[in-house]
Amino acid sequence: MSFYDTLQQYKDFFSANAFRDVTAAEVRRAVLDDDPRSERLFALLSPAAADQIELMAQRAHEITLRQFGRVIQLYTPMYLSNFCENQCEYCGFNATNRLPRRTMTLEEVEREAAYIASTGLEHILILTGDARKRAPVSYIRDAVQVLRKHFSSISVEVYALTEAEYAELAAEGVDGLTIYQETYDEAVYDRVHRSGPKKDFRFRLEAPERAARSGMRSVNIGALLGLSDWRVEAFRLGLHARYLQDTFPDVEVGASVPRLRPHEGDFRGDEKISDRDFVQIILAMRLFLPRLGLTLSTRESSELREHLVPLGITKMSAGSTTEVGGHTLATKTDRSAPQFRIADERDVEAIKAMLAAKGYQPVLKDWMPI
Repeated sequence: MSFYDTLQQYKDFFSANAFRDVTAAEVRRAVLDDDPRSERLFALLSPAAADQIELMAQRAHEITLRQFGRVIQLYTPMYLSNFCENQCEYCGFNATNRLPRRTMTLEEVEREAAYIASTGLEHILILTGDARKRAPVSYIRDAVQVLRKHFSSISVEVYALTEAEYAELAAEGVDGLTIYQETYDEAVYDRVHRSGPKKDFRFRLEAPERAARSGMRSVNIGALLGLSDWRVEAFRLGLHARYLQDTFPDVEVGASVPRLRPHEGDFRGDEKISDRDFVQIILAMRLFLPRLGLTLSTRESSELREHLVPLGITKMSAGSTTEVGGHTLATKTDRSAPQFRIADERDVEAIKAMLAAKGYQPVLKDWMPI
């Protein structure tokens, strides 16, 4: 049974309003217990839990120190291509947006990789738009061959692949997958993905399972906050992460909860998520799934990222750009438009200094392929 089947079982589990029925006593019990049942996560995401943020934060801090210690793994994204066939309302790479498009040559990949490696980072996340003709799996594989000379860990955040294609990349040296479902509400998913290959809800939802079976060491999932009710999205994301942990115990499972950011286009989302709401999601995830990796990207402000370090975060991006070749393709004619505008523009050294000042060890490498 795939997670799609599990998700169908929870379709009538609750409505967004049902969260309001949770009591303060139920929240306190959820914070202090280690109950793996989904009802516990439900309580931790409720409005009643918002009044017990401090208790949740103390417990989340204790759990994070016990499970991960005072370490934060650093990585950076690297965009290979921004060609895309999808019409996703929330994305700057939307096929209908008139913007400069390009796919880096392998020589340009080499130059960009060398620059990023010079910062000391050894974990890289490579990204493309969804355009198989412009950035086919064979091109991604060739780019990975270049990147292996510079990085010990290579993850991909590309269009959803078949199991055989994930296995092909794993054999080439890719050890991790990042893929966001964007929204777990199938009706909303259909509405915001107007056309393109990404419109297939189930094929994308089951991509992490295909990657886990293919030999990937790590899988990172996420929901894009702002498309639908945040409590419902976070609840389903937690269920998805638990399913992957239970089904693939040898795979390192992580999650992200990115919020919508300004981008090319006028879509701004229907739901607003405050910083306090965002913190509650992070704490709820940590309490519900103590072993879950939690990634915090540069979509969030420097102030919020610093505040969240002790509360459950295990991985952060640094020195980020969302442009193709954003570090080394310096001229206006060479550079492409960004996927979205980042909020924390600090370089790797600044992030390392911030973590050290807070008593945390920035980890640039924690994996060496055999």
